[in-house]
Amino acid sequence: MAEPSILIEREGSIATVVIDRPAKRNAMTKPLWQSLGETIETLSADDSIRCIILRGAGEKAFSPGNDIAEFQTDRSNVEQARAYGAIMHRTLSSLNACRHPVVAMIHGICVGGGLEIAAMCDLRICGESSRFGVPIKNLGLVMAHAELDALVQLAGPAVALEILLEGRIFGAQEAFAKGLVTRVVADDQVTAETLATAHRIADGAPLVARWHKQFVKRALNPVPLTPEERDEGFACFGTEDFRTGYQAFLDKVKPEFKGR
Repeated sequence: MAEPSILIEREGSIATVVIDRPAKRNAMTKPLWQSLGETIETLSADDSIRCIILRGAGEKAFSPGNDIAEFQTDRSNVEQARAYGAIMHRTLSSLNACRHPVVAMIHGICVGGGLEIAAMCDLRICGESSRFGVPIKNLGLVMAHAELDALVQLAGPAVALEILLEGRIFGAQEAFAKGLVTRVVADDQVTAETLATAHRIADGAPLVARWHKQFVKRALNPVPLTPEERDEGFACFGTEDFRTGYQAFLDKVKPEFKGR
């Protein structure tokens, strides 16, 4: 049996990152958390990337979260949990800080740490039979601050508390109503719709996608914008991509953006 790993598949400017542990429904381990974070950091620094798809191997699960078997060996006390958490939180931070748009392709189960990972992505596309939730109360565990932030931002504090206090597993339509997923499609259309979404993103000006990610995150900060930040909103007019896009619009042709 192959060792669990994080795989990277490339199709032009789109990179697909695969949590490759199908025998355990892509349950996360400390090495997988570490590798996922390093992979995202590497891809984020690659200017040839325009969109990243993040998925679990197979079509049974995105990820059910952390492998419970590791609690005996790697998370049996506060000190071990703190060290494990540092790796998890760095990976979640890497996803949050990724310069490129990240789209979660969600087949099947997406709970616990799997939902934490998906919540850090920019868009989430799932199938009608996908399942969501955070049942960690049944383990006597809390979702730490660094893991909670994206859930609260997506669903709001009241819904986040509902999810955590009840620990229910719920379906795709409820997840959509709660704001946890961007789009729900037929199970057999999850891959196709996610790829189509990634291509739509990759067809746009990559600098603009990065700026939009940056600006939306900054909009959540109540501190007033600095003059430099306000001025950055006009930097796009000095790019080659703006001239390309403007001319393509006039010529009624598809623009070919270069990312500069």
